[in-house]
Amino acid sequence: MYNNRTIAAVSTPPGIGGISVIRVSGNDAVSIVNRVFKGADLSAVPSHTVHYGHIVSREGRVIDEVLVTVMLAPKTFTRENVVEIGAHGGSAVTAAVLGAVIEAGAFPAEPGEFTKRAFMNGRMDLSQAEAVIDMINAKNELARRNAAAQLGGRLSDSIKNVRDSLIRLSARMQVLIDYPDEELEDITGEDIESECRSCRMRIEKLLSTADSGRIVREGIRTVIAGKPNVGKSSLLNRLSDEERAIVTDVAGTTRDVIEESVSVNGIPLLLFDTAGIRDTDDTVEKIGVERSKRYLDAADLVLVVLDSSVPPDENDIEVLKASEDKKRIILINKTDLQGAAAGYDSALFGSSPAVEISAVTGEGMDELGNEIERLCRLDELDTENGAVITNMRHKAALAAARDALKNAENAARAGMPADIVSIDISEAEDHLGEITGETVSESVVSEIFANFCVGK
Repeated sequence: MYNNRTIAAVSTPPGIGGISVIRVSGNDAVSIVNRVFKGADLSAVPSHTVHYGHIVSREGRVIDEVLVTVMLAPKTFTRENVVEIGAHGGSAVTAAVLGAVIEAGAFPAEPGEFTKRAFMNGRMDLSQAEAVIDMINAKNELARRNAAAQLGGRLSDSIKNVRDSLIRLSARMQVLIDYPDEELEDITGEDIESECRSCRMRIEKLLSTADSGRIVREGIRTVIAGKPNVGKSSLLNRLSDEERAIVTDVAGTTRDVIEESVSVNGIPLLLFDTAGIRDTDDTVEKIGVERSKRYLDAADLVLVVLDSSVPPDENDIEVLKASEDKKRIILINKTDLQGAAAGYDSALFGSSPAVEISAVTGEGMDELGNEIERLCRLDELDTENGAVITNMRHKAALAAARDALKNAENAARAGMPADIVSIDISEAEDHLGEITGETVSESVVSEIFANFCVGK
């Protein structure tokens, strides 16, 4: 076992709710809870059973009416004995139950200590442990699916397959290094170079998913662009379903970029409502316009908003030209206004789809969602069938492994001795092991789990 201390913490969010769960893990979990539980003798019950009773103080006063679940090692989350107490929700009763358990002998758990124990006890590797917090923090269906896949070992399997290939290659090379005069199976520099190239290409395939992983993690960077007073802020409020931005009839109300995460048709969008793009002498507004242009340049998707109630002018044309090389959707807004007519030449839009909407009434929003879904094609991220890199630590380790294998390829091609080439191969193995935890330092492990909440 990783640690002999028995730990306890509240595993449900703070605040008032129907129930709260106090989790206890360690060799003495059952005996400690038994000291404060009045009901069945927990030391005599079968594993994975639930029991009704009361938690009592040392003086015998009833603290709460509870259900206690007993789960014996090794078939538990931590691979230790685990007892979970289902108490009534509420800060006072939860604190009292936890206090009774700690008074009976348990130690307060550190952030992420339950998951850390699962990792240290071999229940999961480090990338799977990191997927636990990804699952908790998932803000959209795509992020949840990817976290579930990583928790299930999809990334681990991909990394392990490449690392195992390198380990086998290193073993074949080591035999030749140790016994150079023996008549053994020959492995040529070409063989070494070829195997290193094959492993590098598999790593690069994983690295190629990092951009998709950013979208899974953060959402599609979506800029709402247009001249002042076309309804950009109204659109942000409509998509976020709240009054996120100030809306007035005064042109240039939005001076800075407003950011909001939303989900449209299950697609995660990181929305940026930008200042209206136009020529202006106002110093503050001019700064906002320049910032808008920078955000537009960095966007994955641009929603160009036009006002259907007035003819297009040079500011509209400027926005259309500035976004013509971007993936975009043209939104003809304010269709709710009497007499509004889209007086726009569709030739200005190029191949970009155009949707008539009213950000005020919600007209056309379903069609906008369908266009976003069609244009972004998030099904191509293939989170169901392949590993997607969403973690920056994983990306850095993969890049370092790729670079080490490039060096090994070059050394093998140049005819360098096998013991020299093997140094770069071993370095690549170590970088891959950092992802799964096989070669990671204790300080890195501690830093990872410090980002977890207490109770997980």
